[in-house]
Amino acid sequence: MKKIIALVVSFFAALFSIQPAMASERAMQGWKLIEEGAVIVDVRTPAEFAQGHLEHALNYPVQELDKHVAKLNKDDMIVLYCRSGARVERAIQFLQSQGFTKLHNAGGLAELEQAVKATQ
Repeated sequence: MKKIIALVVSFFAALFSIQPAMASERAMQGWKLIEEGAVIVDVRTPAEFAQGHLEHALNYPVQELDKHVAKLNKDDMIVLYCRSGARVERAIQFLQSQGFTKLHNAGGLAELEQAVKATQ
């Protein structure tokens, strides 16, 4: 009986200790930069972009970024996102090699959407 009570108590303790997902720091910073007027670049594939994206985001897939780099201004702050943030790292390395310095990895789309909810 004591084992059952301990199990029930442990279950409810675990249940009530679950914290809601918090927006990541990089996404919160990314959203702040977007609100300040940063250019938003989604480096996912066109198919992923078509399934959902941030309003005003440009879709420059990382594997085609060299074709779009001339459309970006090196003086603009650029916030980049993908699904997880991994492709953004590759995009940032490429853009830095082209002379861009005002770049921010905001992580994944879900992270940014969570950051939006956290600011509302």
